[in-house]
Amino acid sequence: MTTPIDRPPDWVADAIFYQIFPDRFASSDRVEKPPNLEAWDDPPTIFGYKGGDLPGIVEHLDYIVDLGVNALYLNPIFASASNHRYHTWDYFHIDPMLGGDDAFDDLLAECHNRGIRVVIDGVFNHCGRGFLQFNDLLENGQSSAWVDWFLVDTWPLHAYDGHKPGYHAWWGNAALPKFNTENPQVVEYLMRVGEHWARKGIDGWRLDVPNEITTDGFWEEFRQRVRAINPDLYLVGEIWEDATDWIVRGDRFDGTMNYHFGGRTIAFTAGTRVDAQLAAGLPFPVSPALDAPGYGDAMNDLLFRYPRHSHLANLNLLGSHDTARVLSVAAGDVDSVILSTLLNFTFPGAPSIYYGDEIGMSGGNDPGSRGTFPWKRTDLWNDRLLRAHRSLASLRKHHRALRRGEYRRLVAQDGSSLYAFAMQDENEQLLIALNVSDIGASATIVDDALGGTFKTLWGSGGIKCTDGEVRLALPPRTGAVWEASP
Repeated sequence: MTTPIDRPPDWVADAIFYQIFPDRFASSDRVEKPPNLEAWDDPPTIFGYKGGDLPGIVEHLDYIVDLGVNALYLNPIFASASNHRYHTWDYFHIDPMLGGDDAFDDLLAECHNRGIRVVIDGVFNHCGRGFLQFNDLLENGQSSAWVDWFLVDTWPLHAYDGHKPGYHAWWGNAALPKFNTENPQVVEYLMRVGEHWARKGIDGWRLDVPNEITTDGFWEEFRQRVRAINPDLYLVGEIWEDATDWIVRGDRFDGTMNYHFGGRTIAFTAGTRVDAQLAAGLPFPVSPALDAPGYGDAMNDLLFRYPRHSHLANLNLLGSHDTARVLSVAAGDVDSVILSTLLNFTFPGAPSIYYGDEIGMSGGNDPGSRGTFPWKRTDLWNDRLLRAHRSLASLRKHHRALRRGEYRRLVAQDGSSLYAFAMQDENEQLLIALNVSDIGASATIVDDALGGTFKTLWGSGGIKCTDGEVRLALPPRTGAVWEASP
């Protein structure tokens, strides 16, 4: 007898996510800050703090709602001695520079009042050197009561002097000691962390490098325990490679951060415009350039890889805090970003916007992609990109077929720059097409399911149906969405 699949929460298919790096999004005067902060408008650095906080997010929720977003993914917010807060010191409390525990309670309440879900970042493979149990290890050596919480190879430990640390650490980084998850006490501690924030009312966990926790049954138990508290809690794993083993069985994660989708989408829409130097530094492929059939094959491969319920729960993204900004990857070409965003908002799964991409923020790999949002410099905002994001979010919101419909490839001719597909459910059929070339492109679709009349919902282009054939014509570097009626 097989165990029934625990399906993803139904709300995820209707979500539009906005990823926020808290130190860099918005700073509120309501949170007292230490004096040694970098100027907000200066370029970001690896170690410097800008002073962004959770009340700053609350103060800009109207902007987020106006963008069309109904779910937030927050990079780590627990107490930590780093601007990115992946060096966790205390998993049960919010970093005081972000406003502390009360600020999170307020953020959660304000978001839920606006119908916005909140997903937080869970970093359970490793902690920071200031984590109590590890700090005890540094103070007391082999006499520490917590020695079995970590994986020590040699004594004495070298946590700060640049030598090989002597303990297992994430990618050998001494600042990130790895937990010994073969220790039942460690497992229980981390399970209670998950349960604590589930009881607090979060809507989901994004799990950092979960594939690096190899203890049998760890993630299965985590899922069971947090879902027992909230059956609608979303669990998404940071799996850069094929995620079949992590999401198909339904006993670990609901979906994955879909870098496969993002990389191949940029390879199609930006093509040879991709910045080769930035592409070489990315952990997901955005080159070589793809033509329409190459992109269609990549999407078909992706769609065949996972079951439908997993696709609807994937977090589809074009970039994140771990990649260069999509506009920079596309060498500053705005059309490439708009076309990529069109595909992101019309592909099965939950689209995610990395904060600032909607206004054309640029930046290379870390720390360049973690710049501050220029709230006081609206002259730097790209209005075309902002309008495109808002209009596509509205389109997705008002057409169920884009959120829950079936994806059907229609046109991807050899050597062509024009790609077209349908998204359809029992009530509507939408035709999406885009031309990534610098010259106009046309195509003819022969499909028994298409026909009748077409209403333009987004973008520009020509379309007509004659004798059972649908003829498309798109200007250079444009896309369009049509609604088909019998």
